Amino acid sequence: MTKLIATLPWVLGLCLALSPAPTQAIDFGGLAKKASGTAASGARDKAVKEVNAKLLAEGRKNQCSFKTDSDELAAGCDQKLKNLANTLVDAKKRLNVAGVTSFKFEVSGHTDSSGKPEHNKELSGKRAAVIERELIARGIAKSEIVAVGMGSDRPLVTPDNTPAKKAKNRRYEIQLRF
Repeated sequence: MTKLIATLPWVLGLCLALSPAPTQAIDFGGLAKKASGTAASGARDKAVKEVNAKLLAEGRKNQCSFKTDSDELAAGCDQKLKNLANTLVDAKKRLNVAGVTSFKFEVSGHTDSSGKPEHNKELSGKRAAVIERELIARGIAKSEIVAVGMGSDRPLVTPDNTPAKKAKNRRYEIQLRF
């Protein structure tokens, strides 16, 4: 019996040596790793998409008004900004669970089409910076947020030829930046 067990590795080696070479090796470990990486990537992509949709919706719901041609917030924004900051805190938690750790919240300021483009770009940047400062004051880390002025380059409503349509274009949005 011990002789049979001792010769078993030799017999297996001979069988492997005499069998035809496979035309393609299958890396089962690599396939499993790729499948889990694809699944993780899909989960991250889904989380980013969901968070961006939530940020847009909450930003529109908690939109603060600015005084005309100014970066000064109109009265009544305190609770809206608290709600917005809480939304960012929840978004960070959701992203961390999905393995997304390298991002910033981008606050983009927008204006209507009235006025010169250079002035609108500057004004929208100032308005975005105000929202950035307000969110930092409510607990969002400065390193996690950035303000960008878009001017009237990305209107929500076109043409903005009525006071109501112009008001919709004077806004800020928050999205993830990588």
